[in-house]
Amino acid sequence: MRLFSKLYERAMLWAVHRHAPWYLMGLSFAESSFFPVPPDVMLAPMSLANTRKAWRYAALTSIASVAGGVLGYLIGSFAFEMISPWIASAGYSGQYDQVVLWFERWGVWAILLAGFTPIPYKLFTIAAGVISMAFLPFVLASFIGRSARFFLVAGLMVWGGEPMEKNLRRYVDIIGWVVFVLVVMIVVYAQIR
Repeated sequence: MRLFSKLYERAMLWAVHRHAPWYLMGLSFAESSFFPVPPDVMLAPMSLANTRKAWRYAALTSIASVAGGVLGYLIGSFAFEMISPWIASAGYSGQYDQVVLWFERWGVWAILLAGFTPIPYKLFTIAAGVISMAFLPFVLASFIGRSARFFLVAGLMVWGGEPMEKNLRRYVDIIGWVVFVLVVMIVVYAQIR
């Protein structure tokens, strides 16, 4: 089933749209506070489609992500009671509890690592607001952690260039299904644990 190759072709078309940087920033902002789709799904094809602008895209993604993280922090600080049922109904309760434990153990360092964990970043931003983490270290750690992730994604696309795009186009369905199966296995494991 060639589901992912069709999605890939669509993403590549969106990646060269004249408003693509704005869409990327909107997605980055939303993902850091409430939206479930990570910005990598736009950043990677945009960087691949136009490697000269990859670093600019990574910077825009980082800035918008940190701004969205500030919104997540404010949600945690002032509206956690309103959104805690959503966290439970979305199946994020266990992950949220894990984030709180990480904050207790590592403090602000947890934010630096947040960009590289499978736990949604929004849970880190909301939890930081709930526990009233110092705001300036939160913003600084968010900027460093998120920038590291997004510049890594853009860098891999620049480094791989056209050969990577050809291989990705060729194997996108296999990669997509493998990632899908891994995500399902992680979710099932988290539920039975």
